[in-house]
Amino acid sequence: MLPWTESVPATMKAAVYRGEGRIVVETVATPRLAPGEVLVYVQACGICHTDLKKVQYNLLPPPRIYGHETAGVIAMVGENVTRYSVGDRVIAFHHVPCGDCFYCERRLYAQCPIYKKVGITAGFEPAGGGFAQYVRVMDWIVERGLERIPPGVSFDLACWVEPVNTCLKATEMLRLGSGDVVAILGQGPIGLVFTMLAKRTGARILATDTIPLRRDLSARFGATACDPRDSRFEPYAREVTEGRGVDAVIVATNAPGLVNQALRISRPGAKVLLFAQTSAKDGIEIAGADICVGERMLFGSYSSDIDLQAESARLVFSGELPLEEIISDRVPLAEIERGIDIALHPSPSSLKVVVHPQELT
Repeated sequence: MLPWTESVPATMKAAVYRGEGRIVVETVATPRLAPGEVLVYVQACGICHTDLKKVQYNLLPPPRIYGHETAGVIAMVGENVTRYSVGDRVIAFHHVPCGDCFYCERRLYAQCPIYKKVGITAGFEPAGGGFAQYVRVMDWIVERGLERIPPGVSFDLACWVEPVNTCLKATEMLRLGSGDVVAILGQGPIGLVFTMLAKRTGARILATDTIPLRRDLSARFGATACDPRDSRFEPYAREVTEGRGVDAVIVATNAPGLVNQALRISRPGAKVLLFAQTSAKDGIEIAGADICVGERMLFGSYSSDIDLQAESARLVFSGELPLEEIISDRVPLAEIERGIDIALHPSPSSLKVVVHPQELT
């Protein structure tokens, strides 16, 4: 008998954030459903840097159960749920906008008050909950925020749908096209996804990272890869653009000085997109003239876009993006602290870390 067809236990294991950077695997109550909700038996959940920052910098009060790149199997359906059944393999977005407010009318979904409400929980204040054996998916997410995983697609691959959506949203905001030159600063898991997506637009890609493996992968995915510390990089960015500078820059990591480098290598009128600057504790100091006199556009992109939900799922499920190649570590729930440490302090061989909540040892 498959685990999700058995009766759901009263308790489960979950990685609970207890404050001051501490996460403890504990026994907690399995979430109970309200009408319109579903319970998902979590098979895989990627570790995302937005959650890492919440833990590392104690950005939200404990206790919470984080994790939002969630893939699993429906173990129970609440009253009035008709579109999904026990046994359906799904990924779940933890944010869905209302569709009717001031911000939704302008497609600024991440600013919608309903979008800001987290719609998935494993207990305590809703925080995604994917670092637990079961998650409760609330009714407005069930209505619009689930995607079925096709047969033959692994849960590890499926949990990429939400992060790919966030990168696809940012890439579309840049409106890259054939003939454009884009620099992607940082080739961690998210930077590599940006490289994959930028390649599809026909743009020429310059990518930087300090880790050789990441540069090698970036080159394989279609970029000219450089070490940002190499004194030849900035002159090269001008050389390949006839002295102008690149047309667009994606700042895909939060290392000090990268925003300033983005301005130095970009041409007047370029677009500079901040993607990794998600903590209010991170400050940036730039010369206003680089924006004003240089007529550059400095802007941000945050979280997912419901209009791109189906397309992000297609890109992942079809295998069009080689995402499994950048999963470096898979850890059981009991070793989530090790997984977080790998993600926070990457080795020369580490990239994406995926947690398997049903594996306790």
